Amino acid sequence: MEKIKVLIADDHTIVRQGLRALLEVETDMAIVAEADNGRQALRLALKLQPDVVVIDVAMPQLNGLEATRQILKEVPGTRVLVLSSYSDDEYIRQATEAGAAGYLLKQTAAADLIRAIREARNGNAYFSPAISKQILENYRDAFLKGSPPRTTQVDRLTSREAEVLQLVAEGKANKQISAELCVSVKTVEKHRQQMMNKLNIHDVAGLTRYAISKGIIETSVSPRL
Repeated sequence: MEKIKVLIADDHTIVRQGLRALLEVETDMAIVAEADNGRQALRLALKLQPDVVVIDVAMPQLNGLEATRQILKEVPGTRVLVLSSYSDDEYIRQATEAGAAGYLLKQTAAADLIRAIREARNGNAYFSPAISKQILENYRDAFLKGSPPRTTQVDRLTSREAEVLQLVAEGKANKQISAELCVSVKTVEKHRQQMMNKLNIHDVAGLTRYAISKGIIETSVSPRL
């Protein structure tokens, strides 16, 4: 039987090591690569075409939610599972809208992750039991109240604008962003201005606070945390 090819993406080495140790004992799974940031995860997914990507939400350079969106656009045959410490409704909503096949908490049982990978490979969705309960309750409340789905300002950003937002919030200058995204400085300036106009935020401190509040980066002190 052909093994399920899995790509692990998390910026914490100890988490990647733990996931590798957990999955390597499964005879139907093979770890094809590890990534410590979202942009590397995207590059590896394009190169290796894994069956399943297990990805964290908050990572440097390209957060897990935007990485999920881009991986699924570029490698539609790949399934993505978000594995996160966060159980906030906003993260879950963004992950599912980005196309993730599941959302699991890091404190979830190992058996849940293993089952989720197999379910994702088979084209099914899988959520941690606590997340499934949360989603059900939210839909029930929205249905009873007749509330429309919530949208946020970050939903209106293009993928490139979202990338620029994260890199600006991480403290990178336009020239650094230009090199990172392989575009001209003038193009970066254009995306940056459009992004600021959409969010109605025109200073780096404000953009950083916004990025933290949306889980795009974890902290204003060190984007590597």
